[in-house]
This record gives sequence, structure tokens and C-alpha cells, in this order.
Amino acid sequence: MMTGGRGGAVITAVGHFFPSKVVPNSYFASYLDTNDEWIVTRTGVRERRFYEEGPTSDMAEAAARSALAQRGMSPAEVDTIIVATTTPDTIFPCTACIVQHKLGAVRAWGFDLLAACSGFVYALTTAAKLVSGGASRNVLVIGADKMSSILDMNDRATCILFGDAAGAFLVEGTDDPSMGILGHANICDGAGGPALIMPAGGSAMPTSAATVAERLHYVHQDGPIVFKAAVKAMAEACQALLQQHGLTVDDVAYVVPHQANIRIIQSSMARIPFPMERVMINLDRYGNTTAATIPTCIAEAQRKGQLKRGDNLVLLSFGAGFTCGALLVRWGS
Repeated sequence: MMTGGRGGAVITAVGHFFPSKVVPNSYFASYLDTNDEWIVTRTGVRERRFYEEGPTSDMAEAAARSALAQRGMSPAEVDTIIVATTTPDTIFPCTACIVQHKLGAVRAWGFDLLAACSGFVYALTTAAKLVSGGASRNVLVIGADKMSSILDMNDRATCILFGDAAGAFLVEGTDDPSMGILGHANICDGAGGPALIMPAGGSAMPTSAATVAERLHYVHQDGPIVFKAAVKAMAEACQALLQQHGLTVDDVAYVVPHQANIRIIQSSMARIPFPMERVMINLDRYGNTTAATIPTCIAEAQRKGQLKRGDNLVLLSFGAGFTCGALLVRWGS
């Protein structure tokens, strides 16, 4: 379902967190039938980070504190917290509640949003509507995933792809409708669900001795199906968003795609078409951090002074579901 934005919500601060433990490709080459060249050529990933000290909420808290510090805002001033994650600390309570308590955001309400790798784009869309509609003065949007907790480290096709990280945006109101989060083109296709899935642990296949023995609580992926669907959906979502707002690729400063695989990114950009030199990439250093890929890319770029006020950004995601989302942001912080 595609909708237009009316403005009214702007990103006022960003933050991110990466674990200190670096896991290079040589780690997997030490016990799997693979090597650095094979991994880099097929995925673009050279290393990733694994978080061993605690759960997803720890990383989410750290990213949130980084964003709040940049804004000079106390946690007690936060109205709403949305945590986009595929790896919640627990099924319930939601991770947003845990983060709220850890932060001391005593006035905030919140919830988790589960849309896999599209989670952050969906959460940012939701936050913009809450703020522009007057339901919240501000929303802390966090994308955080500890993918190392749901990887089968003996599955060469998946374990090399992912890493752990968190990114956070603070979304607030603005009187300038030409700035901020301007519109979205978010879609889903449930027919693709079986191609990227954690089969067990939900109500369809409750946890049992058999599901554990059969290793059904890990990521399972049909790579070729996901690749084809991701390239097509991301390109079409970007094209639809630009058409919706009367923009061309020349009007876009940067595309910030989900960092799943360098070949997916290159193929989808060629299909739009959009030049790779204006595409933000960090998967070579961090791998696929699921809901954290887009906010960490932008947070790093903002810290480097890469973003200018008025820059048009297209945030582009694809994930299990299949979910896909494109979000237009005119940078205003």
C-alpha cells in the first residue's frame, strides 16, 4: 500500500552501537568449507561483529543513549519507543518495555515491530505518523538485532551473512512540511514467507525436543528465491516512491539500502538505475545486521559529516515475509 507524506516529522538525532568483537571471514574458513575470497565475492562481507555480553536490549539501549545524547534529551522526555527486531530478548515482554526500563524512560509507552529486515523502515513510517498526527511529541525508533543468537554456525549459506548491531533515530515534529520523513512505499508479499524463515518456536510449530534436534530454531533461507525477489521488489519500491513525489534519481543524494548482500544491492541499483557511488554501504565491515543496517549506515554517515541539510535520502529495505519498504527522507538535522 503506497501513501504520500505530508511532512511534520523530522529526524533530530541518530545513534548506533557495534559490539567490540570482530569476526573475520577467516573464522568461518577455520572450520567450514569456505574461504575469504568465496565469501567476499558472493556477499561483499569481510567481517562482522558478534555481541557476547548480553541480549538485544543491551545494544538497543546503547544506540538509544547515543541518539539522546546527541540531541541533549533526557530519557524521561521520551514519549514513545518502537523497537524493530527479529531477535527480541523474549517473546514477551516486548523488548521495547525492557529498553524503556533500562533507559529510565518513565513517561514512554512502546512496542516491538516485527518485519525482519524491513522492520526499521516500517517502524520509522509508524513513528512519522504518530508524530505528524499528534499522538506523540517524539518517538525513539530503534533497529536492533543479535543475529548471532539465531544462526546455525554450521550452515555455510547463512552463518557468514549476519552480524549484531543497533541503530536509533529520534523523530520529532517540525513546522516545515518540506523537511523530514516525506512519504513511503511499503509493501509485502506473504507468498514468499517459506523462503526465509525460522520454522519453529511460534504457534505453528511450538518448541519441542524434535524441533530442537532438527535445528528448526535457526535462520533457514532459500538464497536464489530471496535474491530474485529482493532485487525486483527493492527496485520497484524505489521507482514507485520517486514517481509518487515527482523526483528522479538525480534528485536523490543517497540511497540507503538494506545491507543483505552486495550483489542484491548492485543488481537492484542497476535496475532502477542508480549509481553505486551514491549508495551507502557498510556490510563489508558489519554484515547483515537486519533491522540495524539502515540506521547504522546513516548514523555513521552523519558522524562523518557526509549528510547535508536538504539532502534527499531513499531508505530501501527487503526482508522475510516477504516485506519491502521505501522511505523518502529530506535530511533536516
